[in-house]
Amino acid sequence: MQSMMDGMMGGGMMWGMGLFGLLILVVLVLFAVALIKYLFFNDKRK
Repeated sequence: MQSMMDGMMGGGMMWGMGLFGLLILVVLVLFAVALIKYLFFNDKRK
């Protein structure tokens, strides 16, 4: 627990978690947009 707090105080752990979280968020948003576009295109074809 204490070592985790020390890592966060250093900033390295916080930066890594922040970038990883941001990457996941971007991927999820792009996937959602692609899925919506795909569904809309399929509806237009029918």
